[in-house]
Amino acid sequence: MKILIVKLSSLGDVVHTMPAVQDILCAAPNAQIDWVVERGFASLVQRCQGVRRVIASDLRRWRKAPFSHETRRAWGVFKAELQQEHYDAVIDLQGLTKSALVAWLARLSKGGKRYGLANQTEGSSFEAPARWVAHQAISLPAHSHAVTRSRELCAQALHFSLPDDLIFGLVAQRVQVPLVNTEMAHAPGLRGVVALVHGTSRADKQWPLAHWRDLAQRLNEAGFGVVLPHGNPAEQLVARDIAQGLARAQVWPVLPLDVLTDALATCHGVIGVDSGLSHIAVALNLPHVQIYNFDTAWRTGPLAESDHDSCRADFSPPWSTEVDPTKSRYSPRQCSVFAQPTPSVDAVWQAWLGVLSSADDA
Repeated sequence: MKILIVKLSSLGDVVHTMPAVQDILCAAPNAQIDWVVERGFASLVQRCQGVRRVIASDLRRWRKAPFSHETRRAWGVFKAELQQEHYDAVIDLQGLTKSALVAWLARLSKGGKRYGLANQTEGSSFEAPARWVAHQAISLPAHSHAVTRSRELCAQALHFSLPDDLIFGLVAQRVQVPLVNTEMAHAPGLRGVVALVHGTSRADKQWPLAHWRDLAQRLNEAGFGVVLPHGNPAEQLVARDIAQGLARAQVWPVLPLDVLTDALATCHGVIGVDSGLSHIAVALNLPHVQIYNFDTAWRTGPLAESDHDSCRADFSPPWSTEVDPTKSRYSPRQCSVFAQPTPSVDAVWQAWLGVLSSADDA
């Protein structure tokens, strides 16, 4: 059975789709699964177990100059790659016009069908062409977690029951560049390194700088080094401000997404705002606290233990160089913290101590 997944963006949404791939393979181990995604996230999807072929698109860039010679040429290359195969099922998990267009262009095998969303789910975008293009538009509960939405759509489209286990299948590889300085790595009594994910695409999701500095200081005093990833000059300035004056803190360079994933996998844990990197931390099953200024963690945050019986995900013990995809862990090692206008440092710190205790007990 050949299946095409259409989930183009954004980073967090792409990560949230990975368990659906693992569900399909659990139900149909011989399935061949291809995935269309924005080029910027292609290297991450290549790390998702069970994805045979990643088809990279540049729809975001093409929209800026749709009639240029370069865009027409690139579109032709993309379309030819997309139509190399005939699929038994094309599943649009995005629910937007652009994803519907990709699903419509994909070729079907004899008897093949296109599947998509029939309705909007709370907090997620939806556009009518996603329903029109689908041979079968599937209705889902309006109040659905982002992970559950994709899993349920695939299960209904392909007629299988969801497995109890939640598996992301995101595999990290050996880090090829030194990302923790020698002084920190060999510091006496170092318990591990914690990544602080402070950057986010929305200003209203940010946590105050003073809170980050207080948290980083507490981590240092508790024996943890702090590393600070960033993706642009503005985030780099914030990272430097957080690290300033701390004994065990390092600002990472800008890293390709796949290398950054590998680097996060070597950390003892991650504390971050609602962002793509935080969702990667969830997929790697690292001890993780996710910070919310809005009551939306039910939709995008780590799934609570009550949402599933057990959660299997790839996990790397501190300082190991590779992730073992067979390790099984569950959600108490990850949680979200919500308050308005923003969670306090004490609340985040207590949550961190909680996930550490759960990780130690596992």
